[in-house]
Amino acid sequence: MKLYNSMTRTKEEFIPLEDNKVKMYNCGPTVYNYFHIGNARNFVVFDTLRRYLIYRGYDVTFIQNFTDIDDRMITQSIKDGVTVKDLADKNIEEYFTDARGLCVLEADVHPKATENIGAIIKLIKKIEANGYAYEVDGDVYFDTSAYDGYGKLSGHKLDELEAGARVQTDSRKKNPADFALWKAMKPGEPSWGSPWGKGRPGWHIECSAMSMQYLGDSFDIHSGGKDLLFPHHENEVAQSESATGKPFARYWLHNGFINVDNEKMSKSLGNFFTVRDVVKLYDYEEIRFFLLSAQYRSPVNFSDKLLDQSRNGLSRLYESLKNLTNVTGAGSPDADESNIIKNITVFKDNFIAHMDDDLNTADAIADIFDIVKEINMSLSKGLLKTSETAGKAAAVIKEIGGVLGILQKDIEVEITPEIQALVDMRIDARRRRDFAASDEIRDKLKELGVLIEDTKDGYKLKYL
Repeated sequence: MKLYNSMTRTKEEFIPLEDNKVKMYNCGPTVYNYFHIGNARNFVVFDTLRRYLIYRGYDVTFIQNFTDIDDRMITQSIKDGVTVKDLADKNIEEYFTDARGLCVLEADVHPKATENIGAIIKLIKKIEANGYAYEVDGDVYFDTSAYDGYGKLSGHKLDELEAGARVQTDSRKKNPADFALWKAMKPGEPSWGSPWGKGRPGWHIECSAMSMQYLGDSFDIHSGGKDLLFPHHENEVAQSESATGKPFARYWLHNGFINVDNEKMSKSLGNFFTVRDVVKLYDYEEIRFFLLSAQYRSPVNFSDKLLDQSRNGLSRLYESLKNLTNVTGAGSPDADESNIIKNITVFKDNFIAHMDDDLNTADAIADIFDIVKEINMSLSKGLLKTSETAGKAAAVIKEIGGVLGILQKDIEVEITPEIQALVDMRIDARRRRDFAASDEIRDKLKELGVLIEDTKDGYKLKYL
């Protein structure tokens, strides 16, 4: 498997630090509001990478943080008239609502910055003791001029960074690019005690402390949106490696921007859409499918037209699965059906090859459509006749679809008059407590390829 490493600017063979084990950190949301579709691309893409690594047999430890204290959290809490903690708690729940809708798996740990203040202070003290930080009036800054490697991730050269270009000018700083590790308390802001006085952590140090707390000084993959590459991830590298003297993350992965009318989506430009907005018009799975429709490093233009294409494409894939459930012929597969499975296996191998090539989900999705094309052709020619072969074909689609986090919904059963009559008879039998008759009817439904399940809300039908 090869991954594009932003640190080396090349596609590299992926070799984890420990055999068969992968330690991965993905930058999570600052929980001051719903997350937007650009954030969603980060969460969906690297959830897919995690799924694929597991599919390939790796034991993956996946950490994704919540930034629950920073300038934006404080500003929004004042605007809403609530505490920072109440704002964070509310929006963390909202995050999970949208993330679950998008089939993003929960991380092994979702650390919060406010619950790791001790680890953050410990890390700052270490950086300071090593000569890479200085204190001014209760603020602690990282000294970028003391760290020779600053700029190696982003390509920015320290002497080319102009004051005020990407950082606020502060006359107390030694260098314009120096950044805050600890911020002295301001009236009305949340604060914690520290060796430098009461205050709160800077944004960049939070991720270093939380990733190292759960994954160690060095780990395999650090991922996030391209907008985080500089200064956030650059600063993470500098402060982490100055503290430990060890390489921080081996592979740095960044997903491309989502554009609106070919202009980067951003809150500052006012051209952003939250997932909660988009899901009013499109299903969560359709949004996920759209987000995976391009190779993750490429920009994606957000439009109704492309979302409609994703809706139609996903519908085609589900329709194929539904068609396979309608194949009820019995008997052993013949030679023609063996060829169908061989061809599907080739497309599955292509899927793996494309995913191995820097998580190329665009071509991997095309491989799924190749499988569907093979199935549709075989059905139209009468070559696919047995439920056994149909089941194998459907299993492959579900298997590799699961790697992408799609195509896992139960296929809605087409209720024919025959099926409805059997269901009605079974309801009557259960009402009469004639469970023998009920079981007999269940078996008849199975012969038609339909499973009936009893739930607290009634019954549910699904294809076998």
